[in-house]
Amino acid sequence: MSTTALETTTPGRALRIGLWAAQILVAFAFVGAGLVKLTTPIPQLAAMMPWAGQDSETFVRSIALIDLAGGIGILLPALTRILPRLTVLAALGCSVLQVFALVFHLSRGEAEVTPLNVLLLALSLFVLWGRNSRAPIAPRQF
Repeated sequence: MSTTALETTTPGRALRIGLWAAQILVAFAFVGAGLVKLTTPIPQLAAMMPWAGQDSETFVRSIALIDLAGGIGILLPALTRILPRLTVLAALGCSVLQVFALVFHLSRGEAEVTPLNVLLLALSLFVLWGRNSRAPIAPRQF
């Protein structure tokens, strides 16, 4: 095999591996956060996340459901290859959610928690870019 052939195939494979790794990390973070926000009693949750005790329970549980939907949506359609374009939409949703989370936390003076939001935003944008244009998942043929 020539050097040119190796150079051409390696970036594509590395990109696909990077995208799967990013999807798994984002899914893990969002599903984990969603489950914690959904199942933890508000007083205990407020000890971990002060904003949860200062906003309505409906708001907190709604964010939990959005987190769960984003985490599942960024991974499951790509894994099953059933409507894999939903992965792109989930990545867009996760990106928008992180922008809102950044603004929310900065407006409350909670800059110390924003590095995680920035990381999740970067990973979500990477998945959005990669799965939309560079390495889309082909839908399953029935």
